[in-house]
Amino acid sequence: MTVIKAAQRLGFTLDEVAGLIDTGRRRHRTPDLRARAQAKIAEVDARIADLTTIRSALTAVVNAGCDSLTNCTCPDCPFPLAGLAEGRTYEEK
Repeated sequence: MTVIKAAQRLGFTLDEVAGLIDTGRRRHRTPDLRARAQAKIAEVDARIADLTTIRSALTAVVNAGCDSLTNCTCPDCPFPLAGLAEGRTYEEK
């Protein structure tokens, strides 16, 4: 059970953990864990990039003094949200 919880804390799903445990039962070395860990690192990096974009946008909203999602009266409003959908941050506008 400890191995499963540890693997989940590293971001692996239960299905992924089951696959890794099954691979380990074969009693011979495989590059499976390393390859899956590298793929998980890529997923984490992508999530970090997304969260960084979201943080930048939220910081821009706070700094601009936005007061409404649909009818903001701040002078340098970072909305509309279209730039966020394209992955642009407030600074890139």
